[in-house]
Amino acid sequence: MPLENISCNKSAGGWHKQYTHRSEVLNCDMRFAIYLPPQCAAGQKVPVIYWLSGLTCTDENFMQKAGVQRMAAELGVAIVAPDTSPRGEGVADDPQGAYDFGLGAGFYVNATEAPWNRHYHMYDYIVNELPTLIEAHFPVTAQRAISGHSMGGHGALMIALRNPDRYSSASAFSPISNPMNSAWGQKALTGYLGSNTKNWKQYDSSELMRIAEVKLPMLVDQGTHDNFYNDGQLRTETLVAAAEANSYPLEVRMQDGYDHSYYFMASFIEDHLRFHVDNFNK
Repeated sequence: MPLENISCNKSAGGWHKQYTHRSEVLNCDMRFAIYLPPQCAAGQKVPVIYWLSGLTCTDENFMQKAGVQRMAAELGVAIVAPDTSPRGEGVADDPQGAYDFGLGAGFYVNATEAPWNRHYHMYDYIVNELPTLIEAHFPVTAQRAISGHSMGGHGALMIALRNPDRYSSASAFSPISNPMNSAWGQKALTGYLGSNTKNWKQYDSSELMRIAEVKLPMLVDQGTHDNFYNDGQLRTETLVAAAEANSYPLEVRMQDGYDHSYYFMASFIEDHLRFHVDNFNK
C-alpha cells in the first residue's frame, strides 16, 4: 500500500512525519502522523503506542500540543496518531454540521447504517489496516499499546478490551467510559449502528470490562474540573464499578483541578508513556 509523505520535522532528536494513503477499509484517502524516535535512525526497531484523539480532532492536535516527543525519544517508542474519522469528497457528514457526529467524530465503530456504512469503519481501520501499514513501512516491532483522549479514550479502552492479544496495555485521559448512557455516545451509536441497543454493547468499555476474561493493565486519568465529567458525559464511575465487579486491573486517578484540555494531557503524558513502556518490558 503506497504512502505519500507530506511533512517531516525533526523533534527531540527524532522525526515527526505525516503521511497520506488510500484506505480500503474506509473507502477514502486518510492521513496519519508518526513520531520515530532517534533509535530508529540507528537501525533499531521500536514498539508503537497508538494515540486516538477526541471529537473534532485530526492527527495534529495531540502531536502539536501534548509534548510527547521528548519522552518518546527518551524511552525509545514510536507514536502513531491517526485521524478521527474518514474524510474527503463523498464522505457523509452530519446534516447540521454538528461537532459530535460525522466528520471528526467517527467514534471508532464500524457503522452499519446508511449512509455511514460506506466509509465509517474506524474500528477496523485502527485494529487492522493501520497497524499492518505501520509495521510494513516503518522500523517498528509488533509490540503495541493504545491510548487516547475523550472519544479517543473510549476508542482506546474499547479496542484493547476487545483485542487483548494485540496490545500490551491501554490508557486514557477523560474517556467516554459508558457511551450507552451518555448523550455523545447515544447520538453516535444510534446514528452509526441503529436503535437496537444490543448492538451498542460491543463498543461500550464499561459493558466490555464487566465480562472481560483476558485482562490488560489499564490506566485512566480524569480531571475533577472537567465540565464533561461533571455533566455526566464521561461516566468514569461506571467504568470503576465494572472493574471492581470483575477484578479488572484498572487504575483510575482523579486529578484535582484539571479539566478536559491538552494542558491536562501534557501534565501527565509522561506517566502514560512510562506505564506502557513498563508493560512492554514485562
